[in-house]
Amino acid sequence: MNIHEHQAKEILKEFGAPVSNGIVVYNINEINEKISKLSSKEFVLKAQIHAGGRGKAGGVKLIKSISELNKEAKLMLGKVLVTHQTGPEGRKVKRLYIEEASDILKEFYLSCLIDRESSKIAFISSIEGGMDIEKVASETPEKIVTNKIDLKNEGPNEKEIDNIISIFNFNSDQKQTAANLIKSLYKILIKKDASLIEINPLVITKSQKLICLDAKMNFDDNAIFRRPEILKLRDLNEEDPAETQASKHDLAYIKLNGSIGCMVNGAGLAMATMDIIKLYGKEPANFLDVGGGATKEKVAEAFKLILSDKNVKGILINIFGGIMRCDVLAQGVVDAANEINLSVPLVVRLAGTNFREGKKILDESNLKILSASDLNDAAKKIVEAIK
Repeated sequence: MNIHEHQAKEILKEFGAPVSNGIVVYNINEINEKISKLSSKEFVLKAQIHAGGRGKAGGVKLIKSISELNKEAKLMLGKVLVTHQTGPEGRKVKRLYIEEASDILKEFYLSCLIDRESSKIAFISSIEGGMDIEKVASETPEKIVTNKIDLKNEGPNEKEIDNIISIFNFNSDQKQTAANLIKSLYKILIKKDASLIEINPLVITKSQKLICLDAKMNFDDNAIFRRPEILKLRDLNEEDPAETQASKHDLAYIKLNGSIGCMVNGAGLAMATMDIIKLYGKEPANFLDVGGGATKEKVAEAFKLILSDKNVKGILINIFGGIMRCDVLAQGVVDAANEINLSVPLVVRLAGTNFREGKKILDESNLKILSASDLNDAAKKIVEAIK
């Protein structure tokens, strides 16, 4: 789960990290009500969306007066920002963050994340922060240092912290602030079940202060049930409506850009199904795992979810019945297809528990369903059917 910058900064502040003072507004009228909480004469106006690259897209503005702030806020609020992370459709700006401007001397990059390959916590540091960190990574990777540390209750030790921040060449006061920041990031990662914390940029001001100027946080969806304070920060406006609907029915759904909708039980089988669709020259329209114990109603919702995507020209259902019974799946497919008035080709491959009963339900449904003997046959048939 992602959260907004202003929310990430509140968490950083809670754990003692240095951040600028700021206010969040949802409409223009709130600006004059809240701006007195800030003491600077210059401000930074930031669009709040779940995507990077806001600065290059016009979503970050340096403001030098209250009148300019109101003018620019009116233009930014409600604007659709298109960045390299939003896709061509962009994201509509529904909230703004206004913070005290910082007199920047130097920008750095710092992040903390779960490294699944090594089962450790990785800290990534760079002497080149700001908007072009991706360019730094590709063109001058020597300017980026990664340190991996073991998970432990006391957090990183003095030597590990020194390894993380040594690339920055801070003075003694800055080193102490940075060391405390590293400890804070580690605590947030563990205590809030974060999977990524990114500070970009981390800056030194002309007064030699260290400040987290921008912040991004992602959280482990599998642990969110025990973090109600984090779940409250969820912004459904920033999520794909189909994925939001899927989560309500405990379906693992990710929309993709292809033309063949997939319904599968089990993540591994789902990946194999998508791979074989690509092998036959087409692209999957989604990843959808209905899980092992899906009910008839859950399957029907999954079917409707696939058909809500206008790019879907055909559907491949691949079920291996273990806990999931093939007759339950079949009845859910029939119910949903009749309700929606199915108009695209449908190929079904059933194997395992009650697959004969499931096949009988499909055969007697009067729906135009192509039956497949195995996954290879199923992929071949659906690709042929949509040509």
